[in-house]
Amino acid sequence: MQISDGPSYFPVFVAPPNGNHRSPGFVPGRLVPVHSPPPTKAPPPPPLKPIGPPPERRATFSLSENGHRLERGQRQRNTLICFGVSLGAFFLSIILILSLTSGDVLDGNCPDHSTSLSSWNPGHNPEKAMVVRRGDLFRLDSSATLYSLTIQSGGRVVFADNAEGSKNITLRTRHVLIEDGGSLHIGAPKCRYRSQATIALLGRSDEKAVAEVPELGRKFIGVRGGATLEIHGTERLSWTLLTRSVSSSGLATGGYAFQRNFSRGINLRVVDQDTAGVLFSERYDTHESRNDSRRLTQLLRSLPARRIVTLAVGDSAVKSLLDETKRTIQSLLGSTYVHDLKYRQAWALVSVIGGGNGSCSEAVREHENHDTGGKALARQNFTTVDGVGFSVTAYSEWKNGFPISGFQVDAVDQVVLNLQDDVRTWQPGNQVVVASTDYSMHQAEEFTLLPCPRCTNRQVRVQGRPQFGHVGEIVDGVDMRAEVAMLSRNILIYGEMENACYGNNWCQFFGHDTYGGHIKIFGNFTSVHLSHVELRNMGQQEKGRYPVHFHRCGDVDRRGGYREPTYVDGLSIHHSFSRCITIHATNGLLVKDTVGYDTLGHCFFLEDGIEQRNTFFHNLGLVTRPGTLLPTDRNETMCTSIRDKVYKNYNPSPSMECKAVSTFWIANPNNNLISNAAAGSQDAGIWYVFHSSSTGDSHGLVPETRAELTPLGIFYNNRVHSNFKAGLFIDKGVKTTNASAADPREYLCLDNNARFRPHENADPNRPRVAALIDTLIAFKNNDLGAWIRGGDITIQNSGFADNGVGLSFASDGSYPKDEGSSQEVTQSLFVGESRNRGSNGGQNKYWGQGGADGKLRTLPRNRTFPIRGFQIYDGPVRLTQSTFRNYIPTMERFTSAVGFNLKNTWQLTPRNNLSKLSFQPTVDLRVFFGHPGQWFEENDLDGDKNSIFHDVDGSVTGYRDVYVGRADNYLIRHPDCVNITKWNGLVCSGTYSQVYIQTQGAPSLSLSISRDEYPEAPLVLRGINSQGALSQQYQPILMMSKSYTLHWNGPAPREIVLSLINFNQGDWVLVGLCYPPDTTFQVMADINDRQSNTFDDITDYGPLSSLAELEKKPLERKYFFDRSVGLLWLYLRARQRRDGHSYCSVKGCERVKVMATTSSSKLTCNCTAKAYPKYTKAPSAVVPMPTLSTQPCRDCGASQLVFSSDPWNAYLQTQIKSLSSKEQHSGDTQSFITVNSETFSFTQPGFFLVSVDACSGKVTKKSSFSKMDSKMEQYFRTGIPKRSIVLLGTRGQPDGLAGVAPYLVPLGMAKAADLQSKESLVFWGFQGGSSPPPWASILAGQGEEGLGLQERYLPLGLEAYGCTQTSTRRDMELLRTATGP
Repeated sequence: MQISDGPSYFPVFVAPPNGNHRSPGFVPGRLVPVHSPPPTKAPPPPPLKPIGPPPERRATFSLSENGHRLERGQRQRNTLICFGVSLGAFFLSIILILSLTSGDVLDGNCPDHSTSLSSWNPGHNPEKAMVVRRGDLFRLDSSATLYSLTIQSGGRVVFADNAEGSKNITLRTRHVLIEDGGSLHIGAPKCRYRSQATIALLGRSDEKAVAEVPELGRKFIGVRGGATLEIHGTERLSWTLLTRSVSSSGLATGGYAFQRNFSRGINLRVVDQDTAGVLFSERYDTHESRNDSRRLTQLLRSLPARRIVTLAVGDSAVKSLLDETKRTIQSLLGSTYVHDLKYRQAWALVSVIGGGNGSCSEAVREHENHDTGGKALARQNFTTVDGVGFSVTAYSEWKNGFPISGFQVDAVDQVVLNLQDDVRTWQPGNQVVVASTDYSMHQAEEFTLLPCPRCTNRQVRVQGRPQFGHVGEIVDGVDMRAEVAMLSRNILIYGEMENACYGNNWCQFFGHDTYGGHIKIFGNFTSVHLSHVELRNMGQQEKGRYPVHFHRCGDVDRRGGYREPTYVDGLSIHHSFSRCITIHATNGLLVKDTVGYDTLGHCFFLEDGIEQRNTFFHNLGLVTRPGTLLPTDRNETMCTSIRDKVYKNYNPSPSMECKAVSTFWIANPNNNLISNAAAGSQDAGIWYVFHSSSTGDSHGLVPETRAELTPLGIFYNNRVHSNFKAGLFIDKGVKTTNASAADPREYLCLDNNARFRPHENADPNRPRVAALIDTLIAFKNNDLGAWIRGGDITIQNSGFADNGVGLSFASDGSYPKDEGSSQEVTQSLFVGESRNRGSNGGQNKYWGQGGADGKLRTLPRNRTFPIRGFQIYDGPVRLTQSTFRNYIPTMERFTSAVGFNLKNTWQLTPRNNLSKLSFQPTVDLRVFFGHPGQWFEENDLDGDKNSIFHDVDGSVTGYRDVYVGRADNYLIRHPDCVNITKWNGLVCSGTYSQVYIQTQGAPSLSLSISRDEYPEAPLVLRGINSQGALSQQYQPILMMSKSYTLHWNGPAPREIVLSLINFNQGDWVLVGLCYPPDTTFQVMADINDRQSNTFDDITDYGPLSSLAELEKKPLERKYFFDRSVGLLWLYLRARQRRDGHSYCSVKGCERVKVMATTSSSKLTCNCTAKAYPKYTKAPSAVVPMPTLSTQPCRDCGASQLVFSSDPWNAYLQTQIKSLSSKEQHSGDTQSFITVNSETFSFTQPGFFLVSVDACSGKVTKKSSFSKMDSKMEQYFRTGIPKRSIVLLGTRGQPDGLAGVAPYLVPLGMAKAADLQSKESLVFWGFQGGSSPPPWASILAGQGEEGLGLQERYLPLGLEAYGCTQTSTRRDMELLRTATGP
């Protein structure tokens, strides 16, 4: 899934301009003549002073020597000149003719074909510091070793190539420096390098005799101003997706291995030829027991034909081995050795029942002196019905006096990977990596490709066998296919490494050498393009030393004057030691089809927070490990150990300041992420972090970009999985000041000082610009699929599965800092626990029961962790038109579709709106409000108690326009509310808003709020600020049009401000605040404009003499103080209009401020005992409770069924539910086939087949047969339309089930399955293809456990089906938009 990388008109091999001083008309990257440039007037700059030991005097390869010879030639006679010219022309003609006849035609696109180049063979001299200057135009024709290579002042070095790709040139050097008009070329976009080119960068970090080059250090390729670097390897598909799952060991059955000493007699294993599963194992002591010999005979005679049987002798087996048994083994298994088997002779056999001698593999070894001198080893290869190769091995031997026997069933060297794209560019011997599809990134595995003559263009065979399972399908609607990346390239740049860590290379953290090579590109270069290059062992644990580093290059696209915008394409960066690609103060760079694997620190890294307009397209990062450079790179150990940049003895907090290493570290939102994959990081996959000001080298040098106000660039079709903290994380900033006594934390540590709130032109006074997260796939992230703070933000067309928490929004802040914003999720799918059960291992810590099938699986966080699909933290959020699947609690944990942030101290808003949601039958717990116990603790913090959301249309509860809150919150209930005990929730009608209560001068107070209708059940809030703070804030949610009293567990605050939050115009509550009887008051109302921090409409409240009088004047600004009780009564009423998601009205925040004066300053102000029953009221509902709807929800749930990483392709959802006779007797009655939510039931015993057009996805035919007869045979031969997907199910145990098997082979099976004694069948196949699709499969049920509901998602419209592809690649359109015309 790559695009062509080379612009069609870009001859990158042309000579670069000379010198650093550009003429006014100079355009970087411009086209220049192929011939050498004329000499400049000024002399070239002097060569760099050699570093280290003085090099030998280099050979002169300058064109200036040719010039001197020409001057001497001009002094010769004109006749000789003419003769020389004629002779030269003659020889040149001969050379050209020979070149044409040999097929090695000069190609103007190929840099090594330039006639101005001289052959260069510098040899191997590790002490020679070579400087290539003006006039030195070299074609490197052989491998070389140099101390260093400097190319400057118009000098050029081109790696030689040939049509056969056999040059294989290696340059070994400490560094390559290109500057001041110099250029280095290996291939070109239209003439890709065919041979093997290698640049090995040499050196150690502790070589004191080797001075560092300023700004570059050691072991590098450096590109300074005016320089050109063009490296273009052979195009290879960079990465693709697995299209068929691969099980651990390579077999769905998991493989088998057994070995034992002194297992006397004949050891037997029976293996299923269709699945490679071991069906039966037994030991028959035929040395001592004739009865065991008879049992073995009976067992062999009972086995069906074609069953695999393997035998191995342990110790001895012949003393009681009956002749009848020998004859049975001979006749059924084809053995030639069993008849003459001797005492303690080692014997092993693998054969097939009824296969004869041709199917038998066996071996014997003679026993002598308690040794057989090796193994008697028998092995045969087989193929499962799905086409997976496997071997069965048996062995027997005596060794050192011990008899040993054993068996093995495995897929070693036979595993074939089925892939989405054409991989003919991948060759045997290449290295690939298959990403984890589980919670642990450490389940990624590397393989070497093997020759595979039988493979299709979309298959490769790998050496060895997998240790872990890797998913190759869409599971429960979410694309969980593993990424498979090609690591090998024919151009390799690598750092030569030591065998172990040494010196000051952070050996306390790393056991290996981390001092690799690096490529650093400075601003004002002439041209840089890198494509299809392998970078291995690159990067250093030092700042500025990265595999690829664009260092303060400014605009590198057309905006910067480059006719050909700068790009890196198809790079493989792996086993590297500091990031992958660093973009530092550089804009407009295209990073495409690049793989970053097994690296330290942030992989794709934006450095200073000012980098904009860069585009990451179809890149893959996986196994991103912690590094030491920045606090955000570090893990817990590094964070607490590296303290040289904190203030004095400060101890960093790892969770707050570090532990943020990410595959994509995006420090400015104005960058584009399209079709990327973050497939495993120690912390996050993609992290958007916000710099409050530019940092590092950029600080103060450019205008501030105001990152947190900057609109989001394109975010489309990105996938994040197998990350420990979060898949996608949008939140937080970095500390932008140095450590000091006021703030001892390290510079650039993680900081909670930023909130993403995008506005037009990053101007808070201009309208908001909604950030769009479109088509995000997030699965198997240990903690969060996505955590997103800020607004306005919309997520759409996204899939979340198997995350600890699928998605959690956090608001911009809280009132009064946050003005209110929108956060919306629409057209998305949430899956709690999918059919991807994972593999137990690879640093997965937790294994337990779960999922819809209740089987063992890997688990996030902990066996008891409460899994949630959509988590409500504060709000306001809007969740609409989304679907939930597979949320089923277990005895150990709560698993809910909708849940709340655990141990939440924060405020919540009743404006969290849920609507048009679909909950599939596999959702057992739609909502859960928590429960005291593990993870929830006491479940009594302010946010816990105020948890609430609005069920707008009844799609959650069945009651339209209701609010759902905690069952024990009596501030929101009325008598007609409906308790849902399972949720710990309450469903109520009404209108609800918040009152923001801010106090001054009364630290450590708890607030107790009683509704007059339920005074016996007050809500106690402790406040969200730390206890002891001089000011405190409480944010209760209240039912409107009701009265409440407020009490304290200490002296009443001298100042209280009550702000009306989310009040609509006309909403009101009546509140009574508790004070000592001698208190006097000043009460005033105002409207606070938070942008200008001004106060308008300031009005004083006047006193009244009774509550009754106050209740008659609800619209006036009056209060009543009941001294006998101590309650100050007043109305809180919204008088202004509120729009959208704003917390406050269009004019500002309406507030009431109460300033109290009392001489009883130490009196506890809890007036409850006096207030009630005096002010007790009968409970009532202001808004009548709606009736429960029994109608299905229309247009609810996501409209799409599949959420894939190739959304331009269509997929077919298929479900097959076969039903065996035993299942029917157990009470199950359903059997059906579903195609894209359209269900076709079959109620009669027999076979049911549905044909679907593989191009359009339309059902074309439905057929049923009571038994396998001539009619059904004819249907298989001629009745299935060509180009059809074939779905087959059964009901009962139809006659002739075994006879169906041969007819399924043309539809995609590798061989006819053994269906004897099977009771039910499910099949997916294809009619009309030359090779079976990878999704073709068969499942057969037998015994007590039925097949259940089986689901597959099948691709539609493929060329392999014979379809004409008409879909538009939206990602390609967005790439063109992002990078310009």
